[in-house]
Amino acid sequence: MDDETFNLSIRKFLKTVGVKSQHEIEQAVARAIAAGSIAGTESFPATMTLDIAGVTLNVKFEGQISLQ
Repeated sequence: MDDETFNLSIRKFLKTVGVKSQHEIEQAVARAIAAGSIAGTESFPATMTLDIAGVTLNVKFEGQISLQ
């Protein structure tokens, strides 16, 4: 195993996940506000699951998304 290649590939994956996840969340919130289904002052529980089948990894992360 090449540690440098491994670490760079992890960082690239996490950057992609972070950027795309943020974009999806922002779009979903904007749609909900536009539809009037939320006021824009709420907080929402959020869950993210990391699954890597090749090494039998399945981890759930929980947090909170606050709009104000």
